[in-house]
Amino acid sequence: MKIKAKDYRVEEDENVDLRKRPTRGKALCPSKDSYQELLGEQVDALSDQQQLLYASNRYGILLIFQAMDAAGKDGVIRHVMSGINPQGCQVFSFKHPSIAELEHDFLWRTTRCLPERGRIGIFNRSYYEEVLIVRVHPEILHSQGLPEGGTDDKDIWQERYRSIVDLERHLHRNGTRILKFFLHLSEEEQRTRFIDRIDEPEKNWKFSLADIEERKFWKQYMHAYEACLSATSTKIAPWYVVPADDKDNARLIVSRIILDTFKKLKMSYPKTDNMRRQELISIRQSLMK
Repeated sequence: MKIKAKDYRVEEDENVDLRKRPTRGKALCPSKDSYQELLGEQVDALSDQQQLLYASNRYGILLIFQAMDAAGKDGVIRHVMSGINPQGCQVFSFKHPSIAELEHDFLWRTTRCLPERGRIGIFNRSYYEEVLIVRVHPEILHSQGLPEGGTDDKDIWQERYRSIVDLERHLHRNGTRILKFFLHLSEEEQRTRFIDRIDEPEKNWKFSLADIEERKFWKQYMHAYEACLSATSTKIAPWYVVPADDKDNARLIVSRIILDTFKKLKMSYPKTDNMRRQELISIRQSLMK
């Protein structure tokens, strides 16, 4: 089955209703072996594109992953990026902000971690937490040192959406290509995965009581995600809603979308001009002596 990015993309100005977006699609491969083969092909192709990205040194790639707990962000990153040269890729995971980070605007701590040209940056959670978890738990705003009245501003979420979109447009103009993935997990599948984490000792470390507490806010999170995806998916920095109940499918979809984005950049290796070629010939002759 051919994977089409447009089937998962949130169009600009779309009013997102996650109830109409599936959390599980048809299996993209008929067997585990065929899945491993296809994923391997796409991972190898990504490795080639990463080398080209580094050599051409014109673009940076930023991959953003957002999801509810147990949706498989870590697994997607680990499997899809398994063939990438570690020197050309950086992964950042953003938890609760530190005291120093709270002394700055909400975009500051992530902006410091943006990828340079020629590299891939991965945000496991991101500045979008500021319009997701903070919206579900507005009491967090009171710890952010906002100007007087800022925490009571009814327009604060629209203002933050605007700041995010402006940042992403600025980054695009300067060579950073941004792909944003929401791994769309069902509440029932999360329950199953939580039980697995409790039942399997080697997975106990993945589970905490905080996960259960956040699960109680499921509906609020879905509303926050719908508002966020609707307001911040643009042509230059689109959101993709990836069905996440099937981990294998999710990994294939994400890797295909990333690969398609790379190919659209139409990168090429730097050409060697005549002066440089003569220099290399001279060096080679010296080495052959």
